[in-house]
Amino acid sequence: MNAAVTIRPFREQDDASGVRELFIAVNRLLSPPRMRDAFEAYIARSLTEEMDRVAAYYRERGGGFFVALREGKLVGMFGLERATPDAMELRRMYVDPSARRGGIARLMLGFAEAECRRLNVRRLELSTSELQPAALELYRHAGYRLLHAVVADQASNKTLGGGIRRYHFERIL
Repeated sequence: MNAAVTIRPFREQDDASGVRELFIAVNRLLSPPRMRDAFEAYIARSLTEEMDRVAAYYRERGGGFFVALREGKLVGMFGLERATPDAMELRRMYVDPSARRGGIARLMLGFAEAECRRLNVRRLELSTSELQPAALELYRHAGYRLLHAVVADQASNKTLGGGIRRYHFERIL
């Protein structure tokens, strides 16, 4: 039987290094061999602009960052940032590869939706890439509606660029 998972707000002193390590590890696993250099540049940019200042980044954007713990070990994470006055955007939802297929992503998604409802936010937006088929399946099964798919050419802290197809979803809460 799996131990219970606890989801709570990010705490700098307790969580910063684990969040950083999980972000790097997952993005390196996602990287197709032909795109290693592009992924390393994306990781470096995202660390500087966002992940190494995660509490401030999400606070500045009217949201928050959360971690999932099992037996005291960080096994997942995600952020919420304001997208529009009536919508939040789900960001950086990652599960530790050793803890996947155990319902942690589903728990985090449910927590994010509950947090939006608590804040009187009626819509949750999110995006994921073609490199994450399990995430695509999760969002579709959870009732998210595909808004559009785009090929991201320009890199930012939100997307690698490089011609990767991104899928944008929403759910009315």
